[in-house]
Amino acid sequence: MKIFLDTNVLVSALATHGLCADLYERLLMNHDVVIGEPVVAEVLDILRRKFKAGDALLIKVEAELRLLRVIPAQSVAPSLPICDAEDPWIIACALRANADCFVTGDAELLGLGLVDAMPIVSPRVCWEKWSA
Repeated sequence: MKIFLDTNVLVSALATHGLCADLYERLLMNHDVVIGEPVVAEVLDILRRKFKAGDALLIKVEAELRLLRVIPAQSVAPSLPICDAEDPWIIACALRANADCFVTGDAELLGLGLVDAMPIVSPRVCWEKWSA
């Protein structure tokens, strides 16, 4: 399966221990993990601002992320009934990748359920359905 990970899932996977970290490792072994260029930028920004990550760590994280399939930023984003103006651009990357699902912890995105037949699921749902 081709699984697209949102920024919050990746930050949790890289910066903490728990479900997202375990899910990330399992998905890397068994599925095609895809992210978007806007996700790479957001992850690095969050790690710098909120976790005070230094340049050496950020270089290492970016190198790891670029081992995944990274979809370029898209020129058109879907019109979605959500508040965060950045999220449609991330969803656009997932749609461009033809992802089988989009994994996020964002309640507003989870509330959409589907975008163009692409399921939007929580890390817990992803773990239960596709971690094996």
